[in-house]
Amino acid sequence: MTDRDEEPTRRPADALDTSARDVDAAEVDAPEAEAPDTEAEAAGHDETPAAVDDLHPVQREARARRLGRRVPLVAGIVAVVMAALLGLVIMARFDGLPFEFDEEWAEELFEARGPVGDIFAFFMNDLGGGVFGVFVVPIVTAVVLLICRRPWGALYFIVASIASAGAVQLLKNLFGRARPEDILVHSDFGSFPSGHVANAATIAVAIGVIVPIVWVWISGAAYTVLMAVSRTYLGAHWLSDTLGGLLVGAGAALVLWAVFATPLERERLAWIARVSKRNAERAQAHVTPPARPRDTAA
Repeated sequence: MTDRDEEPTRRPADALDTSARDVDAAEVDAPEAEAPDTEAEAAGHDETPAAVDDLHPVQREARARRLGRRVPLVAGIVAVVMAALLGLVIMARFDGLPFEFDEEWAEELFEARGPVGDIFAFFMNDLGGGVFGVFVVPIVTAVVLLICRRPWGALYFIVASIASAGAVQLLKNLFGRARPEDILVHSDFGSFPSGHVANAATIAVAIGVIVPIVWVWISGAAYTVLMAVSRTYLGAHWLSDTLGGLLVGAGAALVLWAVFATPLERERLAWIARVSKRNAERAQAHVTPPARPRDTAA
């Protein structure tokens, strides 16, 4: 074989060596790529729901806990502010005179007055106010929660009730709206907002937070609506007064829910664990062992 025949076979090898040297030089000269700091950067985009799903369970729990606090806090503050704004509008409009819908609603209920309605309305009046509504109901509820080993729930309920009553009295003295003339009960100063309805809304939200079951929330909503109807039936409040009471009572309970969120949730989970364990033990106690072991031989 001649030198000419060997030359074509040597050139591809030389070309490969030259290409390899060029690649090595390019790798040396190129800046070293930085490792992504997070999984979201490694995917080439900002934080997305997919990246959130990849977070450590502790991080997900912390994020959910922050969101859980933020939502009731914002909702509660908005509700209380809306109640204050409603009071300002009422007093700025002809010095607290009722709206047209207030008068129409009152006329309809006054025409419906009768023995059955009176019994219902006076019962709701005693249930939601006075010594029984302001002191007996919160104390009894707190005692029941303590018996059920829910001390944080009892504390939350008491503090929410006090905060709601304080906010109502503050707004009553601030606005000083006159009550309807055709009133059937003796009431304190100030028609806006309704203290009975605020107390009912606080109870409904607080119990719903402590025992988060659908029928509990529905029962609390129905109780609050019935209280509002009874107050306007008795002529103790205008309909707009009951709306203000609803906002104040629910808002106070929501704001304090955000404050007590973590211990309330821990306590609720511990209570569920105790109930589950007790139910499992009761179920196991009623299991009858077989009279004789089964034959396992084939």
